[in-house]
Amino acid sequence: MKVVVTGSVAGMGLAITKKFLDMGHEVHGIDILPMTSSIQVEPRYEHHVANVADYDSLPDIEDVNILINNAGVQGSGMDIDINLKGLMNSTKKYALNNESICSVLNQASASAHMGTEYDEYVASKGGVVSYTKWVAKEIAKYGATCNSLSFGGVLTELNKPVMDNPELWEQVMGLTPLKRWATVEEAAEWAYFMTIVNKSCSGSDIMIDNLESLNGVFVWE
Repeated sequence: MKVVVTGSVAGMGLAITKKFLDMGHEVHGIDILPMTSSIQVEPRYEHHVANVADYDSLPDIEDVNILINNAGVQGSGMDIDINLKGLMNSTKKYALNNESICSVLNQASASAHMGTEYDEYVASKGGVVSYTKWVAKEIAKYGATCNSLSFGGVLTELNKPVMDNPELWEQVMGLTPLKRWATVEEAAEWAYFMTIVNKSCSGSDIMIDNLESLNGVFVWE
């Protein structure tokens, strides 16, 4: 399979990229930063420096089979431009009107359901959930699926302000019934399952938050 992963340099995007390479797929990574991981020399990986918010900067990649829209920001002032409009750009570029497409997977957020966190972030991720349903209908004619994943807390560099603060971490775990956050490796497993194994689930958003959303509280520094 030919796979495109946006936001491939770090966090969940890097873990997802590694997972697909480990499983023998060809991966094209798109990020505003150069790839610094050792996978940059992997023969089945090609890196493209581009900004998903700028449609014209996206590279031409023919016959994409799987698109994973992972690129995102939080509380940046560009949340809607990147998280939503950027995701729409890459979907238009690589999935719509592409008879080779098999699956599209979008990164939404538990915050899209809870209404907590930064206002533009919540709005952008809520838009992702709605847009996912629209895309699912558009690409069904190709026998392709489109779904979104709504993660709660994930152990990434982005979340270190909470992870490295004992007081905040204790507060978060007190609000999380399963007393854990997902790892990036677990996120990659979800991405692989939803795009490779799954054939019948489409237009759905899957909540993966260790029951964090039951309390509807956003904890940050």
